[in-house]
Amino acid sequence: MMDPRTSAQDVMRCDLCETALVQMHCDTCLVNLCTVCVGEHFSADLSKPHRIVDVMDRNSTLLYHECISHEKERCEMYCIQCHIPVCHTCLASDQHLGHKLLKILQVLEEKKEKITKEKNELNETIYPTYQDTLSDVQNRMSQLEKKYGDLSTAITKHGENWHREIDKLVQKLKSEVEEMKTTQLHTLQKHLDEVNKKISNINDEINLMDVALDSNDMSKVFSFMSKVEEYKNLPHKILPSLPKFTPGRIQEELGKLFGTLSSISVRSEEHGYSIKTTQKSPEAASSPVIKQLLDEPQTVTTIHTEYRFNLYNVACLSDEEIWTSGTGNMKLYSIKQGSLLKSITTKSGDTPEDIAVKNSGALVYTDYWDRTVNIVKNEEIQTMITLQGWRPHNVCSTSSDDILVTMVSDDGKQSKVVRYSSSTEKQSIQFDDQGRPLYSSGYDYKYISENRNLDICVADNKAKAVVVVNQAGKLRFRYTGHTPAPQNKPFSSRGITTDSQSHILTADYYNDCVHIIDQDGQFLRYIVCGLSDPWGLCIDTNDNLFVAQCTNKQVKKIKYLQ
Repeated sequence: MMDPRTSAQDVMRCDLCETALVQMHCDTCLVNLCTVCVGEHFSADLSKPHRIVDVMDRNSTLLYHECISHEKERCEMYCIQCHIPVCHTCLASDQHLGHKLLKILQVLEEKKEKITKEKNELNETIYPTYQDTLSDVQNRMSQLEKKYGDLSTAITKHGENWHREIDKLVQKLKSEVEEMKTTQLHTLQKHLDEVNKKISNINDEINLMDVALDSNDMSKVFSFMSKVEEYKNLPHKILPSLPKFTPGRIQEELGKLFGTLSSISVRSEEHGYSIKTTQKSPEAASSPVIKQLLDEPQTVTTIHTEYRFNLYNVACLSDEEIWTSGTGNMKLYSIKQGSLLKSITTKSGDTPEDIAVKNSGALVYTDYWDRTVNIVKNEEIQTMITLQGWRPHNVCSTSSDDILVTMVSDDGKQSKVVRYSSSTEKQSIQFDDQGRPLYSSGYDYKYISENRNLDICVADNKAKAVVVVNQAGKLRFRYTGHTPAPQNKPFSSRGITTDSQSHILTADYYNDCVHIIDQDGQFLRYIVCGLSDPWGLCIDTNDNLFVAQCTNKQVKKIKYLQ
């Protein structure tokens, strides 16, 4: 097999006529020539000392540098200090006086020796090492494929074991249901038999009455004893109680019970040192997946809540469950089944002003009337913050697990946003750079959310605006709605939330829609989807939107991103 690095790719042809085969070569101009074109090449440039050789002897003539200072002078020496070739005229000047000079041929030989040595090192040591490295990496990849396959098989097998145990549990519960049904049907059948017997006796009694009525024998009539009073005592009404199935909560704990994966590490070793990086999964990339807005948002499901009056807020506990709050209390619902899982009344008994879910899964709520911010852990309520001179409105949990609370002064003249770490105040946001209030005064709602870029977004209902400040509290922009609105009514912002694309979404109560704007305040789209009186909003980890509809007390799950 020919070496691709040295083998010719085609028959060489003359560089001048481009048709005849090459026989000669000009070592001065590095041009391939046929015998016919040699004369033409000489006459084309008579200023050069053309050296014509057989093509097989090409590149046998050394080409000296032409001096950059003296035209047509050949450089036959090399200045070690200046690292440049020099000609004899240069040597006659004082330019290189005292410098170490070598014949350029000697320098050339040394350079070629160095190149030869490095070439041999590449061919004999480095190149084979890279080949071995390539083979090693390929082997590791093959082993990795096998081991990950074994890991997936083990998980699948464990899942099958779980399915068998769950099937047994399901069958056991169904058997218990059948036994309960049989017991209660037997009781009802026994009762049915007794009622039928009574009916038969009543028919017999009626026949005896007919005989007495048709008889002329006075002794028979006087001897007849009626049992009507006995039959007025009607049978007891049997009301069997049906058993109720209460599904266990499926949360993150299920994953822990099933089993978990350890983290992976990728280590790079260089010169004995190692750099270790750890990551949980390929999805843990720093940049989010780019998702496009759907042309037509779609309603995925509707959850009917059990509030007597109004529904105000919604917060995602997980992709399976949502917290809601309305008149009186807070309720946890299964998204898929739409069933009520839990109901919690506030510590004071008042309606919660707002709710949020912390990274730990704990529920936080604000109580306007008793001036507190509270946290619910294992169904126990603990007061985190008690305000003096201020009343809390709305709340959100941040990526750092702080909480942001909007609040109003007792006299209604001031509003601000306060950041808390646990119960410690870390930041207060109230004024812009000119000392003017960022938020409207009064007791209106001011829903709040943190964006992915750590901006703080407030839906200021009275101001009819979304006010966005950066993490430091400096005003970035105000969004005041978009025209035309679906119902052609003034912008009336309520709930607010953000998604993985840094979109800001806010409910527009009077226009029965949700506005989507980008992180810089540019309007993108409305979500309508048959909404009615939209109030609270939240987003799950898959960027599904949940909208709490105030008056009809329903929560809509809406898909709006691809």
